[in-house]
Amino acid sequence: MRTRLTACAFLGTALLLSAPVRADQNLREAQTAADTWDAAYNAGDMDALSKLYAADAVVVTKGQPQSGEGIAKFFSGLKAKGWDGHRTAVNAVQPRGDILVATGRWAMSGPGEGGARKTFEGNWVNVLERRDGAWRTVLHTWN
Repeated sequence: MRTRLTACAFLGTALLLSAPVRADQNLREAQTAADTWDAAYNAGDMDALSKLYAADAVVVTKGQPQSGEGIAKFFSGLKAKGWDGHRTAVNAVQPRGDILVATGRWAMSGPGEGGARKTFEGNWVNVLERRDGAWRTVLHTWN
């Protein structure tokens, strides 16, 4: 009986300790995905950026939602207008099996009044799905 209690206590402790480890791993994976996105966008590599999205992904913009080739076209247009220096900080992740709902903050510089550069920032949400062993964005939006 004592051996069973010890085994149960050990198993319970292991399960309790593994949850924070998994949460940290999910946060690191989401931040790595965001950093990879930032690097591709800032380098103007829309081909690399496109590969970070699932084929059926939707990017919800201020105007009209974008999908397929429209995603790269949208971000290429932003880049061409002088929007640069994109940074994303992932603050929280909610795992759902092969899905991560990542939330955080974004910032980038862009054209301000009178031609001056201005920093813009806001909230950011990405829904990532593990497909073929890699995280792919299936939904991306910000405000």
